[in-house]
Amino acid sequence: MTSNAVPASSLIVIPCLNEAAHIGALLEQLRPAAQRLGALIVVADGGSADGTLGIVEGIARQDARVVLMHNPKRIQSAAINLAVASHGDGARYLIRIDAHGGYPDDYCDRLVEEASATGADSVVVSMLTSGTGAVQKAVAAAQNSKLGTGGSKHRHQSAGEWVDHGHHALMRIAAFSAVGGYDETFSHNEDAELDYRLRQAGHRIWMSGRTHMIYYPRSSLKSLYFQYLGYGRGRARNVLKHRMVPKLRQMIPLLVFPVVLLAAFSFVHWLAAVPFMVWAAVCLGYGLATAIRQRNPGLTLVGVSAMVMHFGWSVGFWLQLLGRRSQRGVA
Repeated sequence: MTSNAVPASSLIVIPCLNEAAHIGALLEQLRPAAQRLGALIVVADGGSADGTLGIVEGIARQDARVVLMHNPKRIQSAAINLAVASHGDGARYLIRIDAHGGYPDDYCDRLVEEASATGADSVVVSMLTSGTGAVQKAVAAAQNSKLGTGGSKHRHQSAGEWVDHGHHALMRIAAFSAVGGYDETFSHNEDAELDYRLRQAGHRIWMSGRTHMIYYPRSSLKSLYFQYLGYGRGRARNVLKHRMVPKLRQMIPLLVFPVVLLAAFSFVHWLAAVPFMVWAAVCLGYGLATAIRQRNPGLTLVGVSAMVMHFGWSVGFWLQLLGRRSQRGVA
């Protein structure tokens, strides 16, 4: 681990694992911002084996503001906690950067400006999704739609507003540390869990109206399913930990897994398949309408992508919920 030789007013943390294709360009983009802000960039690596380490080490030798840190726990929540504990002394702001995302060149500057202007303890951003291949473009369109996300505010461009949750971008380190940082037992949904504790402690969250990030989604339906399976598990753990009631936009897809199970009994009576048929018709019809509206036949997969997202999220939620209850029953 490289020592922090540069006093930093902000701490830019990049959790990463096997990002050789992206990490070099990302660091080159962030280095001017780090210089302007007096920030330290910490790449918290979870055990890359694809050349990521060599790229970061090479840049760190040229720039004292870039530090490579090994993250033995591998997950993002642990990476950021460790970076703050190791390099956060004296820094005012924590800026979280995803290694596989797209950012405007002035991203960090705008975050710091809004934190200063609003007095927010956390500044979150809209996460707009973009793809290149046919499947990825369809997934991106689904994730940018209300059908796919239920109208989640951070999935759409914001004009600037106070919110309960958003994609994590900047946080005052004092607030982050006061609530204990991320819960490292969460591999998914750790951001929403932390936002809940921030709000309970009286901290305020501002969604930026001046900047955003671009997210590049999964490029296969199989990987999309497992991603949303994890999201569903994380949301269930959040609900169980804080005894909160899911929002309406989360409760509707929660019904998908039971609906699919019910359809399996359509051999007993055809009515058992009706809820599944309605859900499928809505999703596939939305995909067809999107393809016609944008004159792109490939976007018919939008409906299929939304179904995979709904089903994975619902399965993950129920598995976590029922698994926890069964554990209590055994105990």
